[in-house]
Amino acid sequence: MNKAQAADIQKHLLEAAAAINRASAAIFALGEERRVFAGPLGDISVALHFELLRAVYDQYPELKPPEELPAISSTLDWDEVILPSSVSEADVDAILFSVLKPRLQKVAMVVGMASKRSQELDLPTDPEVFGARLRALAEAGRIEAKGDLRRWGHSEVRVRF
Repeated sequence: MNKAQAADIQKHLLEAAAAINRASAAIFALGEERRVFAGPLGDISVALHFELLRAVYDQYPELKPPEELPAISSTLDWDEVILPSSVSEADVDAILFSVLKPRLQKVAMVVGMASKRSQELDLPTDPEVFGARLRALAEAGRIEAKGDLRRWGHSEVRVRF
């Protein structure tokens, strides 16, 4: 494969990755049905990023896009949070613990699922509140965390064993 072919392959693989991200968002909205799709789609995504694109970048490292710095999603601290009168700290914790798993999950996913759950329960809660509470729970040792929890797409949480 020459560099022009590699660049063409990379272009198509990146387009496929963007389509997979859109499909993931649509699948996330399914609820329980998403389990049927999540595993196979995850396998495809892993193969695309860690096998196919890596093969291109191993031969032509100059095609690899520059590393993006993880963006801060929220700097809100729990002590700055003012909850609506209809929502208590216990409500926020109950919602978070209902979506947390024993395996690590991206903070962005946990915040998204918690926000959806709060809507289902008619407990209006801003996503930043869930992010701030996750940080407080991690600092208190009630959950396990990896990474900077202010960077939702680049950090993970799980229930403590």
